[in-house]
Order: sequence, then C-alpha cells, then structure tokens
Amino acid sequence: MSEKSVFTRILEGEIPSEILYQDEHCFVIRDIAPKAPTHLLLIPKKPIPKLSDATEEDRELLGHLLFTAKKVAQAAGIGDAFRLVINNGAGAGQTVFHLHLHILGNVQMSEGSLAL
Repeated sequence: MSEKSVFTRILEGEIPSEILYQDEHCFVIRDIAPKAPTHLLLIPKKPIPKLSDATEEDRELLGHLLFTAKKVAQAAGIGDAFRLVINNGAGAGQTVFHLHLHILGNVQMSEGSLAL
C-alpha cells in the first residue's frame, strides 16, 4: 500500500489545516506557497495520484471538481476572474501526487504570466 499523501493526512486530521470548504467529494485549503493573492487548492477526497491516472469511473468526480471550483471562486470573492491549474506529473511541476486544482485569483493575468 502506498503512503498517504499530505492531503489525505490533512483530511484525516493528522496534519492541521483550515478547511475552507468541504462536501462529500472534495475539500479546499489555502496553498502554503501562494502564487497569487488568492491561491486555493481544491482536492478530491478520493486519492487519485494525477489527472492522467483518472479512470472512466472518475468522470463524475472530475466534473464535480470543476463545478465546485466555480462555487469556491465566487465564495472567495474572485467571481469569474480566476485561473484553474492542474499540474500532471513531476515534469509539469506536480509535487504532491494527489490530484488537486489550483484556484488563482485577485491578480491580473495574461497568457504565460504565471508559472506554477
């Protein structure tokens, strides 16, 4: 069995973190190394290592994550001016191998302006 990710450990209360939003499928925390004034992480409770590991059975969960990102952005006061980023694999900058979406806002963004 593989080691639990930091996100699973946060969800299980082993690592303290303020959970800003939670439902039966996912939860949201602040990024500890923010790249924008608002930088939230939307994390599925199901531990999928990376997006390319998702299966057909994860289709509904993936849609739920996108819809939830919209709701979380609105609740965080960034409305419809936000960027979603998913790093897939070490070569793309993924450091925690538990799928998560970066929700970034409250910064003026242009194409290529924000490296994660």
